[in-house]
Amino acid sequence: MAELKTRKNNRDVEAFISSVSNETRRNDAEQVLSLMQRITGENPAMWGSSIIGFGSYHFKYKSGREGDWFLTGFSPRKQSLTLYIMNGFEKHDALLSRLGKYKTGKSCLYINKLSDVDQHVLSDLITESVSYLRSIDQSNSAE
Repeated sequence: MAELKTRKNNRDVEAFISSVSNETRRNDAEQVLSLMQRITGENPAMWGSSIIGFGSYHFKYKSGREGDWFLTGFSPRKQSLTLYIMNGFEKHDALLSRLGKYKTGKSCLYINKLSDVDQHVLSDLITESVSYLRSIDQSNSAE
């Protein structure tokens, strides 16, 4: 079974953010860093070469594939600020409807700039996602 390519490592989070050339994207990354650290109570860590993740949880698919992944995270990519937020929790759709301007992918939220979204709704969205993943991780460890 193939291993995950993106893994937690010891690269310097601050140096990575400092290397972002777009000033708006770099400033937004610093704000998201602070927000996610406050919400999770976890220190940031690099996952792969371009993702900053907070905390971790263990997953196991019905196929038998399993691994560890971060509770929430982000990447200040050239195209957009990409936030990794789990979907499927009860308030997900209602919060997204109030968020502002964004696009989504599978468990990804793409934002051009933080000023395009409601910061309070974003905070609630991250909080609910993290709570949801922690509850799943707890139920998995109880098995």
